[in-house]
Amino acid sequence: MKTVLSITFLALAVSLLCDAVQVKEREFTFSLESVKQLKDLMDSDLAGKESPRLAKTSTAIVCNDPDLPEEFLPLCQSEGAGMSLARLAFIGNNYDECEICMFAACTGC
Repeated sequence: MKTVLSITFLALAVSLLCDAVQVKEREFTFSLESVKQLKDLMDSDLAGKESPRLAKTSTAIVCNDPDLPEEFLPLCQSEGAGMSLARLAFIGNNYDECEICMFAACTGC
């Protein structure tokens, strides 16, 4: 019984630590897990659409995607959302560096 309880506690602690890393973009803060989801979403929604002239359209596509985590909605409605989403996607692409706090935007390591 003690072993099961210990394993459950350890799994819970690891789970909480994984969500501890936060990414700050302007006045917004997001969990690293959500930033990874955003990056995957942007990769799938914007595959093959690399033109900088499509930046506003790309932002609209990502922000209107039903799979977008809700915590990004205030960012989507803010001015400069496209650049913020691009920076977050970059961090999501390099999340292993964020987990060890190589980016100033990452906290909670």
